[in-house]
Amino acid sequence: METGILILAAGNSSRLGEPKQLLNFKGKSLLRHVTDESLKTTDSVVVVTGSTHSEISQEIANLKVKIIENVNWNEGMGSSIHIGFKELLNSFPTIENCIISVCDQPFIDAEVFSDLIQMQKYSQKGIVASKYADTLGTPVLFTKKYFEDLSNLSGQEGAKKLVQKFKDDTAEINFEKGAIDIDTQNDYQQLIQ
Repeated sequence: METGILILAAGNSSRLGEPKQLLNFKGKSLLRHVTDESLKTTDSVVVVTGSTHSEISQEIANLKVKIIENVNWNEGMGSSIHIGFKELLNSFPTIENCIISVCDQPFIDAEVFSDLIQMQKYSQKGIVASKYADTLGTPVLFTKKYFEDLSNLSGQEGAKKLVQKFKDDTAEINFEKGAIDIDTQNDYQQLIQ
């Protein structure tokens, strides 16, 4: 079963004051890290850029991924999922699962993606979310059954909305370090220490 990965990298990191996608962690930018880890999992990878599109595209220009710009990135995550997902299906029409990932969770790795895929096979649920800090969130896997719901997201509606709506069809994996994300300079300083 082929899995596509959609990486959301369109935000403008307003609270951080610089593009978080390009923050350096362990010798790589956060975006480069999550993209490299995605490519260890599948060849079907789409990255959605938005704010600072050219800088961010440059960072992964030499990788075998599709980059699509969301010019309406400021409308919210739903608009990026909508555009990115359409691109994912156009470029890789045979995918049967889609993992939605962000680039400000520095501890995402290929193992987390693999756990999502394995848990889906094992549980036969239509959605598998990552569990951390008493919440279910990204990275999150959706099977084909939810592709239409994903393509209908807009504005501020993220994938979380679908996880809440279809709780009965959702399995989870533990990803404690998923709670660590970078929104402010303080978050970043804590991470690199």
